Amino acid sequence: MNAVNNSAKPAKRAPRLLTVKAAWRITPNMIRVTLHGADLHEIAEGCEGANCKLFLPTPGQPREDFATQLEEGPRPTTRTYTVRYFRKDLGEIDIDFVAHGDNGPASAWAGQARPGDFCGFAGPGPVKLTSFHADWFLLAADMSAIPVVAATLEAMPRDSIGVAIFEVLDEADRQPIAAPPGVVQHWIVTPESRVPSLRQEQMIRDLNWPTGRVQTCIAGESSVIQGLRRHLQVELGLPREDTYISGYWKIGLVEDEHQNMKRQERLSA
Repeated sequence: MNAVNNSAKPAKRAPRLLTVKAAWRITPNMIRVTLHGADLHEIAEGCEGANCKLFLPTPGQPREDFATQLEEGPRPTTRTYTVRYFRKDLGEIDIDFVAHGDNGPASAWAGQARPGDFCGFAGPGPVKLTSFHADWFLLAADMSAIPVVAATLEAMPRDSIGVAIFEVLDEADRQPIAAPPGVVQHWIVTPESRVPSLRQEQMIRDLNWPTGRVQTCIAGESSVIQGLRRHLQVELGLPREDTYISGYWKIGLVEDEHQNMKRQERLSA
């Protein structure tokens, strides 16, 4: 009699097919798309700030054809985003997109999204910070990472203290964020996004560094992140387990190229 292989991994779930409920600009350079679907009720609450994968249909693709493609392949154009809000009771999830016009498939899709449109959704992955145990917090983001930092701020204990730095393209891109009162928010306007900005790093270097344990939640353009990681982990010696810091994109690279670059960096580390 053949032995049963109990170690076999369960079949990977096909991406969910979600429908656009609403899409609008929350600031001049940020689009919010609300997606809904009955099986979003299966997702656990508290996933705001977690990464997810969006699978994008080609322009004019019928829903039935796209549903078959999600099940059987080939894999549609896929991009990584962050859950901004999740309403389990309504089966709704909000995703925020930086508006690049048609310079990128996700931005083009979000800019044209209307109620009844659709996309695929996989995830979400783990939330970045689940334990808030520091004496002081440092958070920083460019526009691509506002959702993860905003969600982290909103999940933090209300007596938390620290600094949050947001770098945006326009003064009107400031967003209301329900941060703890003791976390001071700084909004930097940098209209040029085609070259790495050193403004976040300079502001962080100029901080009066506190005593006690520090946790970070920092994400953005990879060149900026490299400098910040070197400053925080090497120069200041912050423990890696207390410093979430991640490159979400890189100037001049599409996502697939950037993800491959990150894999190579991890292998050579």
